[in-house]
This record gives sequence, C-alpha cells and structure tokens, in this order.
Amino acid sequence: MNPPVDKKQYIDRKIFELMLAWGDLVLISGAAVILLLAILDYLVTPENFGRFLLYRLGCASIFVFLIFLNNVNKSKKSRSLQLGIFYTATAAAASMIELMILSFGGHQSIYYTGMILLYIFCLGFVPLNSVRLTLMHASLVYAIYVIPLLLFDTISNTRVFINSNIFLIASALTGVLWRHYNDKLLIKAFSLEYELFGDKERLEDAVKKRTEELAVSEEKLRSLFENATDGILTTDGHGVILEVNQEACKIYGFAKDALVGTNIELLETDQNKTILQERMQRILKGESLLFETRHYRKDGSKVSLEVSAKAIHITGATLVQFFIRDITEKKMLQEQVVHAQKMDSIGSLVGGISHNFNNLLTAILGNIELVFGHSNLDEITAKRIRSIESSARKAVAMVSTLLNFSRKENFHLFPLNLNDVVYEAVKLLEGVIDKRIGIKMDLDYIPAVEGDQSRLEQVILSIIVNARDAMPDGGLITIKTGTVDVAKDRFDMPTYILPGRYVLLTISDTGGGMTPETANRIFEPFFTTKERGRGTGLGLSIVYRTIKDHSGYVTVRSEVGKGSTFSIYLPVSLKSVAAPARRATTASGDAGILVIDDEEEVLGLIRDILETHGYRVTLSANPLSALDIAKKMGGELQLVITDIVMPLMNGKELIENLKAIKPDIRVIAISAYSDEIIGRDSLIVDAFLQKPFEGAGLLAEVRRILGSGVKKSPLY
Repeated sequence: MNPPVDKKQYIDRKIFELMLAWGDLVLISGAAVILLLAILDYLVTPENFGRFLLYRLGCASIFVFLIFLNNVNKSKKSRSLQLGIFYTATAAAASMIELMILSFGGHQSIYYTGMILLYIFCLGFVPLNSVRLTLMHASLVYAIYVIPLLLFDTISNTRVFINSNIFLIASALTGVLWRHYNDKLLIKAFSLEYELFGDKERLEDAVKKRTEELAVSEEKLRSLFENATDGILTTDGHGVILEVNQEACKIYGFAKDALVGTNIELLETDQNKTILQERMQRILKGESLLFETRHYRKDGSKVSLEVSAKAIHITGATLVQFFIRDITEKKMLQEQVVHAQKMDSIGSLVGGISHNFNNLLTAILGNIELVFGHSNLDEITAKRIRSIESSARKAVAMVSTLLNFSRKENFHLFPLNLNDVVYEAVKLLEGVIDKRIGIKMDLDYIPAVEGDQSRLEQVILSIIVNARDAMPDGGLITIKTGTVDVAKDRFDMPTYILPGRYVLLTISDTGGGMTPETANRIFEPFFTTKERGRGTGLGLSIVYRTIKDHSGYVTVRSEVGKGSTFSIYLPVSLKSVAAPARRATTASGDAGILVIDDEEEVLGLIRDILETHGYRVTLSANPLSALDIAKKMGGELQLVITDIVMPLMNGKELIENLKAIKPDIRVIAISAYSDEIIGRDSLIVDAFLQKPFEGAGLLAEVRRILGSGVKKSPLY
C-alpha cells in the first residue's frame, strides 16, 4: 500500500487507528475497574453499597454499549463518532463518581479521588492530537465535579473544598501536559515512519522480487539435482556424505537419511578402500577423475559404478561432488559378450589344432603298426612301443572329444521329449552314483524339443557327474523340467538369451558351490578344479558347445557353501512327439501300500510279489519323494515297507516323519543288515525283515499286519 501524499493526513490516520485500538482497551478496562471498586464501597460505606452498585452497573452498561459502537466505528472510521464515544464515556464515569460524592460526604467525600483516576484513563491512554480537545476533556470532568457541589452541597469546610479543587486542577493540568508530550512523540514517530515508508516499500519490493528469483532458481537446481538420471553425492573433504539425490538412494537401496552422515568409504568394497584415499587426495588437489568402482548396496550385493568426481568450493569450504552411474547390467552384458566371443574363438582354435593333431596321431599309430608287422623286437622295446601306442590311443580319444567340442563331428536333430532323455541318462548312472547321493526328479509336462538324444544324454551325465564330484560326503541332486517364456525386456536371466519359448532343464546340487571367478570359467576348455589326473577340463566345455549346437543356452548359478544350479534353455519345437511311458516309480494313486527302497531291483521284486496277490502298491526310490507321496495318499495309506539304510534320509528318520504325517501308520522295516546294526531305541515298527527274504515271509507279515490289529513291538 502506497503512503498518502499528504503527510498530515498520514499522521492523522495513524493516530485515529491508534484511537480505535485503544478504544476497546480503555472501555473494557474502565468497565472492569468500575465494577471491581464496588468492593471499596462495601468497605467504606456499607449503607450505600446497594445504591452505589446500581450507579456502577449503570455506568458499566453504558461502557458496554460504547464498546459495541467502537467496534462498529472500526469499519466506518468516523473521527467524530470516536470522539463522541470518548466524551460519553468520560461524562458517564464522571457523573457516576459525582453521584457517589454527593451521597457520601459532599465536598469532603474521599470519592473525589475517583476524578483523579478518571483523568489518568482519559488523558493518559487516549491520543487526541489536539491541546484544545484535551483541555475540553479535562474541563468536562472538572465541571461535572464542581458545579453540582456548588448547587446542591453546603460548603461547610472551605479548606477541604479548596484543597480538593487544587488537587483536581493540578491533576488535570498534569494530564494535559502529559497528553501533549505523548502526542508530540507520536507525531514525530509517525513522521519518521512516513519518511521511511516509501523507501521500505521499495526495498521490500526489491527483496521480494529477488527472493522470488532465488526461489525459482533454487527450485530449478533442486529439480535438476533430484531428477538427474545419474546418482549425485556431495561429500566433505573427508568423504562424509552431505547430500544425495533420489537416484543415488535408488542405486544403493538406502533412504536419504541413512546415507547422509555416512562416510563414502563404508560403501566401497575392501579392495578399493586404499584406492579411494588416493583418489580423494588427487580430487582435493583440483584434479577431475573418471573411474569405475564397485560399491555395496543395502542388501549386501555389489553394484558396478562409473564415477565422475570433482572438487567444488562453496562459501570457503571445499566439497567433493560425485556423479555415479549404475553400469552393473552393462558390465554383465560385456562379460557375457566377451565370454561368448571367447568360447567361439576357442572352439575355432581347438578345431584347427585337433585336425592337425589327428594327422600326427595317424602317422604315429601307422608307424607303430608297421614296426610290429615288419620287425623282430625284443621284449623291452616292444613294451615301450606298446606304451607309446596306449598313450597315442588315449590322445585319439581326447582329440575325438575336442572335435566334438569344436562341432567337427556331425549329429542329427529329431523331435524328442526331454523328460525321456533325463530318465535314460539317470538310468545309465545306476551303480555309478554313491548311495549317499540322492537324485530327485521333478519333471513337468513339457512340449517337444529338437535334439540329438545321445548328445543331450551326455550333457546331462556330464553335469550330474560334476555334481557328484562336488558332494564327496553325499547330498541331493535335483532335476527339474518346465517351460519358460523369455520376454524382450526380461532382466531375471542373461540378456543374450533371445526372446521366445523354451523348455528349461535345471540340475541343482547341494555341494560346496563355486566362487564367481570359477563359475565364469567352467565352460572353458581344459579348465578344471580337480586334482591332476582326475579330469581333462573338457566335460563342461562340450556341454556348452552341444547346447549351443541345439540353438540353446546354458547358464550356471552358484554360491560357495550353497551348491550350484545349471540351467539349460532349449527352444520349443513346433513338432510333437509321443512321450514314452515313464519308468514306474509309483503305482496307482489309490494304492494302500507304500514301498521305499533305493534299489530298483528290490522295488520291482516287492511289487511283483504283492501285486500278484491282489495288493495295490506305490513305489518310491527316494525317501524325500516318499514323504510327498504319503501326504498325497492320506487315508488310503495302510502300510509302509521301507529300507533302513538309504541316502539323504535313513529309515529311522523316514519312519519318524511318516508317523508325524499319519500317527497310526503300520510299518515293516527291511534291511540288508541284521537288526543289531540298528540298535535299541524308542522307534516302534510292526515287523522287521532282513534281506534277502523270501516272498512267502513278506506276504505272511503283510497279511498278519493288515489282517489284524497286532500290538507293535520295539525295533531291535
């Protein structure tokens, strides 16, 4: 609001606003004082208390009405009305006091002091900005005091009357001078305010405009900072993080409050902490750096970063600003591309070397044959040449493997069911896999793929044999099949796998696992972690080449102490093939007898014995699978026949778990060991048969247990 052109108008307006502001205060406090002084009436003149209280209530009522008018005048802003309010209030209060004076002592009444108090309220708190108005105010109070006394009172004590008048006149003059002095101070203050008002408004406008500009600039910078596609961290010279943006929080997985105040060194991996200190020193010396590093995320994983860092100087302080970009996916893609290129290069190299090496071996073996055919050799020489021949033939086998790896040997692709390939491969391993190692198959219904069955069997065998070697103390190999649709923008698998529908074969083990460095090299030819003489390092490289020849992909996921999982992706074929019947490990689902043994021959024998006598039988070669079967059978399960010594879970543990599923289950324990090998404990079974046993003995026990509620006895 611009100040008025006329300085006097500005001062008058400000004084009038002050009058309005003081109006409520003076009237409210005046009414309160008038009523509170009724206590004095009661103490001084009890006989007049009732009448004086009526005077006070009447005066207070007038004050309440004047308070209402004062609030009305705040919108009308009438100076005449405001003066009328003050004169009316003064006259009402003075008249009330005069009535009390006339009623109690006349010219000698002590109530004349009320007039002095009225001067204080009228002249001390109400700015009038006029000596004339102030004198009129004081004269009104004095006239209301003295005129009624002269008219209605008999002046018997002239000395007291004169003394009272002198005090009142002196009080009035003092109030007038006090009011005049205060009005001068107000005029001076408002004059100075008037002078400064214009400059203040211009200054405020300038400050407001500059503040708005700074706010817009700050908002732009804040928006750029928070919405940057790169993470931004600002640290002090010691590496303590002072500010981060949202992208940095997203990269690290931490909330902003968790990162601020943390030293950036805590995010660095151990091998990079020393390098960080060297880089900080170079940055603080004015050097700008662009480098790659690895930091920890909140979940403990590592993220690869491209970092641009530079020192900045703000208000005398040296800070370091880091721009970080997550290149983890980029690095993985680069590694995958390099790995694929390396494998192709190695394949070509191996193919060329194998071809030339085969020529050399042909010459060696041909000459050895000529030597034996046309020479008379002594025993020692012949023995040495036979040794050479043996080594050469081993080399021939290795070259054949190398040629297979380098795709120099032909094979044919036909539609087939991968589940059948898995069954046949596992069947070939019977007697090779340690009994302490269990094989669990979870094969889903899958479409056909096109492949060479013998080659794919070799792939499965190679992976299972490696899994076996990784579990010298026993464990579990899990084989699963299923289908998976790879979308174009799917990031939960390697990016080099082309979009499409695949049959997915996974082979997992519970072995010791591999480090990331080892997992990255296992498909390289001649790379092996086995002892010298125990492996050529070609098995998994041939797996890689074979799957690639099938237009598929093979990946490995491994962690030290948590085993490994090989995943093979084979494209779904548009052709169909009738799946052969699966090898029976279970009979009909409504069978009442569950037989569990890791020996297929024993399972077949027991099944034949029982089924020829009308029993319904379900078979399981795996104790873990047996538990799942028992749950599915539910109330139909009447009897369990189980071996005691099995991989993964021995018979005792199996029976305990079965009883947890169905407490009243009947159990026949069988074992190649005598019952003494098991020992006495709290395990309860219905019968025990030692291998080898006759069919009649087995049938007798089954009939006895299922035919009557036989009391169970402890197993010895």
